[in-house]
Amino acid sequence: QVQLVESGGGLVQAGGSLRLSCVASSSSSILNIHTMGWYRQAPGKQRELVADITQIGRTNYADSVKGRFTISRDNAKNTVTLEMDSLKPEDTGVYYCQAYSALRDYWGRGTLVTVSS
Repeated sequence: QVQLVESGGGLVQAGGSLRLSCVASSSSSILNIHTMGWYRQAPGKQRELVADITQIGRTNYADSVKGRFTISRDNAKNTVTLEMDSLKPEDTGVYYCQAYSALRDYWGRGTLVTVSS
């Protein structure tokens, strides 16, 4: 079992920046997380991938956030961070941390990001 805890959401004006962080933990032995990522769900819409990153640092971004968001990871600390710049109102939603480990997906509870126009 892997537990994920997000932090860093909040209210920001359009054009502003936010940083989301997620830390993974487990009551079992050493964590071996292949991919960590961020998804978001806007009101009335399906959950969508924002960005993810593998253990070796290979990144993948949704087209809508390329050039504005940056994902990074610290394998030693089991953390993943999402730097969000030039935020737009359409970036509003609940952001979920995701981890893929031992053939399973794990999810955090989410953190709300609201971008006002």
